[in-house]
Amino acid sequence: MRELENVIERAVIVSQGKQLKLDDWLPHTEARLDEPTVVTLEDMERNHIFKVLEMTDWCISGERGAAKLLNINASTLRSRMEKLGIKK
Repeated sequence: MRELENVIERAVIVSQGKQLKLDDWLPHTEARLDEPTVVTLEDMERNHIFKVLEMTDWCISGERGAAKLLNINASTLRSRMEKLGIKK
């Protein structure tokens, strides 16, 4: 908020005439926006399952297994892993 006050105050002092001008002295940030990367839903699912498997030390079933964390049946997880080509 204070920075905005400073910018406006400087603009009032520096501007000539009745118009307030924010010229080159206004601080610029190099906020470069990269092209957004589109990731397929399948890739997102593959990455998420892989991360959960790593978290569980590749344990699929049981109380501390990946299936439990993903809230799916262990056989469903095994099927998804096969379809997505996920192997240890």
